[in-house]
Amino acid sequence: MDEQSTPEVMDGPEEEPQGSVGRWVLEWVVIIALAFGLAFLFNTFVAGYYIVPTGSMLETIQLDDRLVGEKVSYRFREPARGDIVTFIDPRDGTTLLCKRVIATGGQTLDLRDGTVYVDGQALDEPYTGGKPSNPLSDYASILPGPITYPYQVPEGYLWVMGDNRTNSKDSRYFGAVPRENIVARGLFVYWPLSNIKIL
Repeated sequence: MDEQSTPEVMDGPEEEPQGSVGRWVLEWVVIIALAFGLAFLFNTFVAGYYIVPTGSMLETIQLDDRLVGEKVSYRFREPARGDIVTFIDPRDGTTLLCKRVIATGGQTLDLRDGTVYVDGQALDEPYTGGKPSNPLSDYASILPGPITYPYQVPEGYLWVMGDNRTNSKDSRYFGAVPRENIVARGLFVYWPLSNIKIL
């Protein structure tokens, strides 16, 4: 009796189980949503990226520079003199501004002969490039009355000024800034590459 050989059955390409494509799509949707969620949390609680739209911080920060600001340290300490901060403009409650902290709550600020005095001590401010720090008498202040100097910064407020002292609408214009308006402390300029610097 002849031995009959059983024909071999060749395996074809494996068909993907129905639903695995749907699982693959779902996995990617979850990964993308997670990435966006983490980016949102990072931007909300850790650091933010800001564009400086004016020249009020020249020469420290150039017009249209991009900077990174961190939001963690002010959970553990108060803003200090010299910090460059981003904050919500007290005029409209929405626009973000960038200035330098000059005096904090309880300190007395004076502007005399183009020099800033805090608690009677003249500040050494090389970042102004020698520009005088005068009251903004040529601007119509938004405050109900003129700011008179010496001026005591109220508790819970900060006095901020742009480094470009002759072309900056700052606390001389809109008054002291509430502490709760502070958003972040400037860390470094990251763009354009030619302007990269630690603040």
